[in-house]
Parts: sequence; C-alpha cells; structure tokens
Amino acid sequence: APSGRAAALRARMEERLLGARFRYINQQLYTSRSQDALHLFQSDPEAFHIYHRGFAQQVGRWPENPVDRIIRRLRQQPASLVVADFGCGDCKIASSVRNKVHCFDVVPLSPRVTVCDMAKVPLAAESVDVAVFCLALMGTNLQEILEEANRVLKQGGALLVAEVASRFKDIRAFMSAMAQMGFRTVSKDLSSTFFYLLEFTKTGPPRRRPCAGLRLLPCLYKRR
Repeated sequence: APSGRAAALRARMEERLLGARFRYINQQLYTSRSQDALHLFQSDPEAFHIYHRGFAQQVGRWPENPVDRIIRRLRQQPASLVVADFGCGDCKIASSVRNKVHCFDVVPLSPRVTVCDMAKVPLAAESVDVAVFCLALMGTNLQEILEEANRVLKQGGALLVAEVASRFKDIRAFMSAMAQMGFRTVSKDLSSTFFYLLEFTKTGPPRRRPCAGLRLLPCLYKRR
C-alpha cells in the first residue's frame, strides 16, 4: 500500500538523519576538550541519547564488547576493591559486579551516574583501587583526564583501558607516555582488530609534561 511505502521511506529518512547527527556528535567528542563535551550535553541532553544509541549500534557489530572483558576481569578480583568507571554510559559494569563502583559520565543514563567532567571527578586522592576507561578516552585534553585517574588511584592500583584499535597510531609511544604518567604496563592484549585491552598499575605521580605520545586518533564513523 502507498501508505506503507511512505512510512518505510520516512523511517529510512529518520534513521539517516539520526546517523548523521550521531557522526557529528561523535566528531565533536573526539575533537573537543572534556569540559566542552559536558557543556554540549548539558545544553542538549537528547544529543547524548542519540550518541549512545549510535555508539551501541557500532559496537554491536563487533564479535565481542570490551566491557564484558572488563567485567570478567573485575569478577576475578576481590569484591572489596573500589572501582571508578570513567565514561560509564549505562553503568553495565556497576550492575554486573559486586564491587562498589563510582560511575561518572556527562549525562545520567542511570541514577548511579555522577555527572561531571572526566578531568575533574568528585573523588578524594588515592581513594579507589581500579580505574576503568572502556571506549571512553575522548577529548583533546587526554593527559588531564589520565592525570585525574592517577590522582584518584591508590598506589599500586589498576588502570584498565579498552580502546578502539585504529586510534593507536603508535602503540609503543603510547605505552612509553603512560610510563611517564606514572603507570607501569601489566598486560596488553592487541589480538582483536576492533579494540585493544590494556592494563596498568600506578607506580607514582606523573613525572613530566607534556606527554606527546598520549595522542590517540579520533574514532570517526563513515556514512553507510
């Protein structure tokens, strides 16, 4: 029926418009500072829901979601460890482990979320045992964000990073820069073509600035 064809056409057009807006928002996140991302979503909360939906669709095409790997890793650790989840999204980690998890993001998709700039989280220094960035190392002020993770981590605490593989132009330079940031490499899983899973331990405060090797390429999605 003509009405059926019109409805299908309208649905396709709406999907394309949402896709275009997702790509625009995604580009802003990777090419702006973290505080700018916070202001963007405070002024337009709907934008985050569009971004989160598009992001979930992209990761859904992967053979494995890295957040599930991190959850399995945390379940192997004592439940007494305190976790800080930077860029927590829908708080899947917090709802999947027995640990106390501080959930931070720029929009509260869950009542568990504390809304804040990822470079300025409301935690005391050396107050958590594990810091997590699962596909969340966004913003041009990456060094400030990782310095904040260093600040809140206890000495010897773990930093878990899962990030899109194509963002690493020079993985050796990145790992070297992390050492300058006060993190020793514990393990790195580079086996996936979709994402890398890295684990560090805090050895002390950052030793010098700036760390040029911390640069990650933007993760920009093409129109399909």
